Amino acid sequence: MTLTTSSLDEFTYLQEFKQDIADGKYVLGQWMQLNIQYVEKCLSEGKCLYDPLKAEKKIRFIETQCRYVEGRSGPFLLESWQKYIVACIFGLVDEDGFRHFTEIVLIIGRKQGKSTFAAALEMTIAYTEPELGMQLYNLAPKLQQANIIYDQTLLMIAKNKTASKLGKKRRSDFYIAKTNTKISPLAFNSKKSDGFNPYFACFDEFAAWEGVKAVDMWNVMLSAQGGRHDPINLACSTANFIDGGLYDELFPRCTSVLLGTSEEENLLPFLFMIDDIQKWDDVQELKKALPNLGVSFFEKNLQKEIRKAHASPSYKNEFICKYCNIKMNTVAAWIPQEAIRLSQGDVIKPEDFQRMACVGGVDLSQTTDLTSACVVINFEGVNYVYSHFWIPAGRLKDLTERDNVDYSAMVSHGFLSLSGDKFVDYKDVTKWFVDLRKEYKLNILVIGYDRYSSTYFVDEMKQQGFLMDDVNQGTNLSPILTEFEGLIMQGLIQTGTNGLLQSHIRNTAIKREADGKRMRMLKISETKHIDGMAALIDALTVKSKYNDQYKWILEGNKKRE
Repeated sequence: MTLTTSSLDEFTYLQEFKQDIADGKYVLGQWMQLNIQYVEKCLSEGKCLYDPLKAEKKIRFIETQCRYVEGRSGPFLLESWQKYIVACIFGLVDEDGFRHFTEIVLIIGRKQGKSTFAAALEMTIAYTEPELGMQLYNLAPKLQQANIIYDQTLLMIAKNKTASKLGKKRRSDFYIAKTNTKISPLAFNSKKSDGFNPYFACFDEFAAWEGVKAVDMWNVMLSAQGGRHDPINLACSTANFIDGGLYDELFPRCTSVLLGTSEEENLLPFLFMIDDIQKWDDVQELKKALPNLGVSFFEKNLQKEIRKAHASPSYKNEFICKYCNIKMNTVAAWIPQEAIRLSQGDVIKPEDFQRMACVGGVDLSQTTDLTSACVVINFEGVNYVYSHFWIPAGRLKDLTERDNVDYSAMVSHGFLSLSGDKFVDYKDVTKWFVDLRKEYKLNILVIGYDRYSSTYFVDEMKQQGFLMDDVNQGTNLSPILTEFEGLIMQGLIQTGTNGLLQSHIRNTAIKREADGKRMRMLKISETKHIDGMAALIDALTVKSKYNDQYKWILEGNKKRE
């Protein structure tokens, strides 16, 4: 095995890329900045090692054996941003020398040489990887799309006399007899997945793949790689307008990895896109999505596209999607792990806030699932969140297995109560609020609740003397979400030791509307819960709504000796 190192100094292609950034050659958006931080953290914490010889071998092969097949002629000379990606793919390894990152996601603006770059990677894998019997697939819902990178790969091979002599174009694939390797285009049908044993799978323009079948395509190919020691998957695309497809599955996962809120270790996203949609026509901002500007696409042509977008509202949307690389109504992970850590602290106990004023929030969800409630106490400018959860006692085992959460531990820590048998008894939620008021003399001024909550629960709470106000959890809450983001980033939201609430904050994604201003909360994936976050936002919403009426009370909280 080649000598490996975790020293960042040895990662010369990262240092070169960073130097070009410092020199102004590249402008990075937030996600690529986080990408570099994530890679550096993985190395510094020993989660992966860097093998400079492996990285150098692949880059040397591309630059000496691969040639352009469109536009320019001559050898494929990589830009520093491309060398960095190649070095990450092939040079970052585990302690056994195998590839650390097996899922690579590249989202980049239009006309940045994406297909040619992917073809060079594919040719490199086919001719330099040591494994025998490799199967390399170029996938898309339709064969015409699957053929794009496949055809470029074959043209690149044809320009290399040695490589072309080692292989043969057959009716449906390209075959390299020496290593028993085949390269194929594939219009995928997830129902016919038997027999696939992919070493490499390229998912081209995956943002245009629609529906559940697109996600199935991804999952089937990855699950078929169980017999491979060192597999690799490349999903590359420019943003699109399609909702509910593979992009909406991968992008939240990617952003969660970069924010540090994901447990995934083998996914590495490279997300080149602008940050501020209001600057869609600013060339400096556009460089964040177009790292190959001046190489495969020239600024004078970009200016033509900008003028065209100014003249046509419909084309402006196309420009923002394709050149700014912003998908309309994008779902992305939201609060970074560092901010969630900042919210952690000592145990939050209601007895420490006796006789103080506060606001409440409740998310009843479904009676067979999690229910959450909280109160938010503002003390000395900090919002302390005392939160509690309920699940049906008879479903403890099932929900523990389904959610992969140790709910029994949450019960023992006092964050969760078992309620009812098969259904949560909402009377327990009412009692929780009543007890806070009675035992700790908390002055709960108003409680926000989802307008779809049970009518009898709301009526019961009103009978107990609580002021209840319904909250519509849509894009109308954009100002509240923005406020929460600012507060937690500054450490002005405190969640104490409540790991269940913290996980719900971590699971929360944001879907931004086309104007970049309106947004709404969503789950990061369908299997995750955000009930605690929903209850917290309900509380902050009524706090804002009743600010003029209760501000002097809420901000007047003082510790009682």
